[in-house]
Parts: sequence; structure tokens; C-alpha cells
Amino acid sequence: MNTGILTSILDNDFYKFTMQHCVVKLFPKARARYKFINRGHHAFPPGFDKVLRQAVDAMQHLQLTKEEKDYLAVTCPYLDPTYLDFLQGYRYNPDEVHISQHGADLEVIVDGYWYRTILWEVPLMSLICELYYEQTGQQRLPDEEVIRITREKIENYKQLQITIAEFGTRRRHSLAVHKLVVQTLRKYGEGTFIGTSNVHLAMRNGVKPVGTHAHEWFMFHAAKYGFKMANMLGLEQWVHVYRGDLGIALSDTYTTDVFFEQFDKKFAKLFDGVRHDSGDPLIFADKTIAHYISKNVDPLSKTIIFSDGLDYEKVAVIADYCRGRIGMSFGIGTDFTNDVGLKALNIVIKMYEAHPEDAPRWAPVVKLSDVSGKYTGDEQTIALAKTILGID
Repeated sequence: MNTGILTSILDNDFYKFTMQHCVVKLFPKARARYKFINRGHHAFPPGFDKVLRQAVDAMQHLQLTKEEKDYLAVTCPYLDPTYLDFLQGYRYNPDEVHISQHGADLEVIVDGYWYRTILWEVPLMSLICELYYEQTGQQRLPDEEVIRITREKIENYKQLQITIAEFGTRRRHSLAVHKLVVQTLRKYGEGTFIGTSNVHLAMRNGVKPVGTHAHEWFMFHAAKYGFKMANMLGLEQWVHVYRGDLGIALSDTYTTDVFFEQFDKKFAKLFDGVRHDSGDPLIFADKTIAHYISKNVDPLSKTIIFSDGLDYEKVAVIADYCRGRIGMSFGIGTDFTNDVGLKALNIVIKMYEAHPEDAPRWAPVVKLSDVSGKYTGDEQTIALAKTILGID
């Protein structure tokens, strides 16, 4: 019986489960370490670490219900029955999460087998956000106003004649706000709102769970196979497991230019499209369209999922630029789930070391997005990766 803030093991982003499915099959002995990065330099109140510790400890009681398992079996037939049995037996182990606080600085480290630790990142971030607002006594807008704002946004998006998914679990204000947002999007967004990355809320609202893989998928492949092979083998392994399902490829783990060097005709034809998550979206659109044309693939048969810090103004510009040139859809995160009259937290939790099963030691991992300020990892390894991949 769970008495914590989180009420379902599926209250997590869909790509965590799709990646976990692959890790269980392909890398069951691999280990991983993640750490909390406070990009916004937010000051955490005294005792925050203890409150977070209690919430994390409560997560050990979460478990997949029969109803949830049946839902996944029907909705996601590409997930093996053996994986669903595994997930039914999975329990969060709070011992994998190390929490400490030094003054106003919060430190969170996750350490353990990758197939287990992969589920911690998103719920930990959502807990940190919700508890931060609670512990600092900040009052959000009332429910009616949250509903009004969300309705106004989705009705504006409707006017653009585009499709929108909700991607805001990790930096949401709270579970209560998230529920209101998805319910409102579903009620007023017919034809425009196509799903949510949150599996629990997708199930509860009868919409599609959306997502494929994250940066850590390619970061681990770099640790195991080297930076030059990370994108190619990451995509190959994905195809090996999913055989054409879940066909949106993340492009910016080691910059878009490096990605497209390895996104050959096979991948260009097989994958449904690519996801943009950093850098100028219009430049990315041009590069993507040019790449497909160079492979004799019609760009209008493919889709770009734009997902980098979007709001209506940004989406309107991108939609106008891409219309009639390439398929497009948009993942809106924090602007949906944390637009409640308070400052949204700028935080991430990223894998920083990996230990492939056949490796003699831990290897630092890095992410080199299309914005150098969003690089993650230690400077020495970043410099090494840039040298190996020929990134200026």
C-alpha cells in the first residue's frame, strides 16, 4: 500500500519503459549512475533532503496492477509478455537513491543495475518539483484558472492545424496539476491533442502514451562501443528489438550533424522521423529536409517531433516554416504542466557514468547537444568526444 505522493508505477514517461524493455533484453548486467543537476541554481529549504527521502522511500510500495498490466499488453503489443511479467514484479529500491543536502544545495545520486535505475529519473524530478513548491509555501493558481489557461492553449494550437502531445511529467508543478492539464487537453483538444508521455495519465484518460528513447540510450552505447558507433549501434539495437515500431529517432546526443552522418538510407526509410531537442529548430528542419532529399526520401512522408522548451509563439513560427515541407508534431512539456503563476524549476537528472557488463571499469558518459551550454558530463570526456567525432 502506497502512502506517498506518487500513486502509480506508470506515473513516468513512456520512453523509460520502452528503454527498460530493451535493457532487460540486451544489457541485463550493465550498471548506471545518474546525478541531479540544478541548472537554475534553486535554493532548497532546510530539511528538504529528509522530506525527499521520505517520498522516495514510499515508492518501494508501488507495483504494477493487473489493470495496468492488461492495459500495456493491449496498448503496447511490442512489449514482450516476459517484460510485462518482469515489470509486475519490479519494485523501486530506495537504497539505489542517495540524497544529501549542504546548505541550500541538494545532491541526488542514483546507482545500480541500469535495468532498475532507468525508472528513477522522471519520478525523482517530479517529486523534487512538487516538494519544492510545497516546502517553500508557494501558492499556485486555483484549479479553475489552470483549466482555463490549458483550454486556451489547446484551442490556440487547434487554430494552427497541428498535432500536440504533452511531455511535462518531469518538471510539472504537481501530480494534481498534471491530472487537470491532461483532462483539459483531452476534453478540448480533439483532433489536435494526440497523447501524453505519462503512461498513467494516458491510461486514465484513454489517450495514447507517446515516446521512444532518450539521450541515455545513446550515451550508454558510447560507453560500450565508442563515440563513433554510438548513434549507429543505438539505432540498430532499437530496430532489433522493435522491428519498426516506435520509430522516432532522437538526433542530438552528439550533435545533429554527427547524427545525420550515420542516419543512412536504411534508417531514413525505416524510422518514421526524428525528434528535435536542442538548437535552432528552423535550422534543424532545413538539415532534416535536406538529408531526406539526399537519400531520395520524400520529407512529407516523415515527421519531425519538436520538443525543446516550446510555447505557442515558438510552435507557431516552426509550424509556419515547416508546413508543406515535412511532417511535424510537437511535444509541449513545462509550458503545459507548470504554468501556474510560479517560476518553473530548471533541473535535470542525467546519467553520468555507465558500466557495460564486459567493461573493466566505469566509463564517464556525456551528451553533446546542439547547444554547447546544454552539454552534460565531465570536461575531459566532452573534449575527447569532440575530438573523436570532429566537433568544433
